[in-house]
Amino acid sequence: MKNKLLTSIILLWVILSAGLCLAGSNAYDHKITVENIVFEWKLANETIHIRLAAKTEGWVGIGFNPSTRMKDANFIIGYVKEGNVNVSDHYGTTERQHEKDTKLGGQMNIADIAGKEENGITEIKFSIPLNSEGPKDRPIWTDKDNTVLLAYGSGRDSFRAKHQFKTALKVNMSTGEFSTVK
Repeated sequence: MKNKLLTSIILLWVILSAGLCLAGSNAYDHKITVENIVFEWKLANETIHIRLAAKTEGWVGIGFNPSTRMKDANFIIGYVKEGNVNVSDHYGTTERQHEKDTKLGGQMNIADIAGKEENGITEIKFSIPLNSEGPKDRPIWTDKDNTVLLAYGSGRDSFRAKHQFKTALKVNMSTGEFSTVK
């Protein structure tokens, strides 16, 4: 009897913890939840503060304003392995591929990096400039819609692992209004 009660309490705690992790905090002004991924953000001067969380033990990522599919998008991808957060700034080189900005002559301009992986949820937080004016970074607009790509990988902590889930959204960063791109 005691074992069943203890098991029930532990199971309830795990379920509540996973929900709280996906729920996030009040530190962000806007939130979008699609499938098992959450995108939260706050605009501050010329910076956007971002939180991504997904039900995966692999990577989570976001891309901004591709010209077509993935091409020309500014991607931020991250994972947590053994408590260490690994976040990378990428650029969409073709409609289906991306590479590190630094490898292509750009620069990594991600700040305030943090993250955790608990109960099957990977979370990363970071800040980037709305317009770094870098050769491999597209501006993020506050006065019109942006195309936002959200994705997460399947359970492997590697930037080379393919996505398990992906979606494209039109998002107004100032209002939080969004729609799915077909």
